[in-house]
Amino acid sequence: MNDSAITVYPFIIHLGPLEVTGYGIMMMVGFLAGGWLTGLELKRRGLREEYSADMVVAAVVGGVIGAKLWYVALTQDIDALFSRGGMVWYGGFIGGALAVILNGWRLRVPLRWTMQLGAPALAAAYALGRVGCFLVNDDYGRPTDLPWGMKFPQGYPASTAGNLREFGIDVPAAIDASTVLAVHPTQLYETAIMLVAFFFLWKWRRLERPVGWLFGAYLVWAGVERFVIEIFRAKDDRFLGPFTIAQLTSVVLVLLGVTLIAKWRHGSSPAPGAYLAGAGKSPVTSSLTAA
Repeated sequence: MNDSAITVYPFIIHLGPLEVTGYGIMMMVGFLAGGWLTGLELKRRGLREEYSADMVVAAVVGGVIGAKLWYVALTQDIDALFSRGGMVWYGGFIGGALAVILNGWRLRVPLRWTMQLGAPALAAAYALGRVGCFLVNDDYGRPTDLPWGMKFPQGYPASTAGNLREFGIDVPAAIDASTVLAVHPTQLYETAIMLVAFFFLWKWRRLERPVGWLFGAYLVWAGVERFVIEIFRAKDDRFLGPFTIAQLTSVVLVLLGVTLIAKWRHGSSPAPGAYLAGAGKSPVTSSLTAA
């Protein structure tokens, strides 16, 4: 056991009957940062900056619903719909993506433009969101004796020997079930990797390549990152031999990303469309202004 490991407790602010968690705060920060970054890119291109707000609203609604529904489908735990944890990133990604796509279709924004604009923002928002997972002590890894291993005695769930056994991890029987073990802080690993991804995607967005290819690059980054991190995660969904459902999904994302890069590496870009080019009003932003 790593007796020198750092002990981390959930970050929670109590405002009367209201409980604000670090996860909720970082989710909000992630969405706001994503919208801000998308707005900067729209401004650089001389396109309608309000589209970033449309994308964020759709991503928030679709992302939260998708993340919750995916978790409930995996665990059959209906109560998770109303808990502080219980979200699956891939469910949030799919739900948020569908909502953003439908919103873009409603505004007649070509899908390739939405994909291009959102790629760097997705990497940054994900990195920030994983900080939230760390603050709420969720999504940690397997036991480790490494110097940076961390204990989560009040995690979701606590990183005790008993809970880790429930994840299918072979913890020595001599260790009492209530013993809090040091584990890999995989949330911080993901934050670091996706910040590096954001750095490159933000730089690559200026390359003279057809619109849409950057989203393929994001999918490759995200898929490889998650596949590797799953090796260290404390998980109980290894239904495919040693592989998790997330790893299977990661492979699909990488293949899709490579396909998009190959398809859109050369050629022409679609026109941004009347709305994105500045004609018409945003239903979301105009209603906010009216209010």
